[in-house]
Amino acid sequence: MSNDTKALSPSPVLSTVYPILLAISFSHLLNDTIQSLIPSIYPMVKSNYNLNFVQIGIITLTFQLAASLLQPFVGFYTDKKPQPFSLAIGMGISLIGLVALSIAHHYYVVLIAVALIGIGSSVFHPEASKVAYMASGGKRGLAQSIFQVGGNAGSAIGPLLAALIVVPNGQRHILWFSLLALLAISVLYTVGQWYTANMDLVKPKKNLADTKVNNLPARKITRAVIILLVLIFSKYFYLASMTSYYTFFLIDKFHLSIQQAQFHLFIFLAAVAAGTFLGGPLGDRFGRKYVIWFSILGAAPFTLILPHVPLFYVTVLSIFIGFILASAFSAILVYAQELLPGKIGTVSGLFFGFAFGMGGIGSALLGGLADYTNVQYMFAVCSFLPLIGLLTGFLPDLHKAGKKHYN
Repeated sequence: MSNDTKALSPSPVLSTVYPILLAISFSHLLNDTIQSLIPSIYPMVKSNYNLNFVQIGIITLTFQLAASLLQPFVGFYTDKKPQPFSLAIGMGISLIGLVALSIAHHYYVVLIAVALIGIGSSVFHPEASKVAYMASGGKRGLAQSIFQVGGNAGSAIGPLLAALIVVPNGQRHILWFSLLALLAISVLYTVGQWYTANMDLVKPKKNLADTKVNNLPARKITRAVIILLVLIFSKYFYLASMTSYYTFFLIDKFHLSIQQAQFHLFIFLAAVAAGTFLGGPLGDRFGRKYVIWFSILGAAPFTLILPHVPLFYVTVLSIFIGFILASAFSAILVYAQELLPGKIGTVSGLFFGFAFGMGGIGSALLGGLADYTNVQYMFAVCSFLPLIGLLTGFLPDLHKAGKKHYN
């Protein structure tokens, strides 16, 4: 793979390094499978510890803040001093948190355990996203989608495995998932070796062509970044309602069992995983802005209907929502990287961190709303969030539709 290390052409590498992209995507799958265990066991934890919805929201908030606050700093630091083996170290921290979660017998121990998993995630995501950039061969949207689809596939698999292994057998069986963390550490160590051998791909002085990606004034770049962050807010507040409270919604409205509700959550998250792959390649082909339009605003008709229809249609609508909404993040992230060339780690850390933070804050606030009213009312309120996608109209066009990217 060292033959792909030349970075003086307009593309970061001469060709796309698919083995590394697949390895980092697989690691993302394992990482997010572990992470998705946290909301997957909420009904069990709520019953075991006699928690209310606010306390459930605080679990998510603790995890998401731990996973978000460090990410911009990790990204900024590794832009200056790349850390190839921090990927494996981050997964090791998640492993410690996973073991702690399996043996926790108190609410506060649960909070410490999910915080450790969050810290591991905050180390993993900025550098992993940078590896996807390095191995992209200029197909940045495709590379980010491959990376992201692994994570979303893991988020879908986690609840399914929890329904099959943890819910029937108890909290201690979370320990089996430590095997996934050990496998991820092994894969990420190999990725770290490739990263070390190809370090020149992320040296700022080697990527002078990137500074010519756009000629926008600083004021317009700042406004565009703010709009992108607001769009992230709308996407992840809505996703927080689904990942944290969709099972409660189904149990409350349709009287499903915990396992039945978990399978419906798996269907939604599987649709998210399937839709993730579209955003990047379509953005490469037609332009990021159009994909962002579709992926945020396009979900609105379905989210507005979902709280008011029978179970069969809820399931069908959840598939459309997950598939459409999922294509947003890869397009938003690559769009932001093009706005701020040469700051790949910082941008990745900022946007991953903000996304995690919004998910955590959203879960806590929505839990409070569900306690104050009810979970069905909370879902009805959240159904309006995708309408914020109208702000996409204020983003500048970085690339013309159909034009081959010089990134």
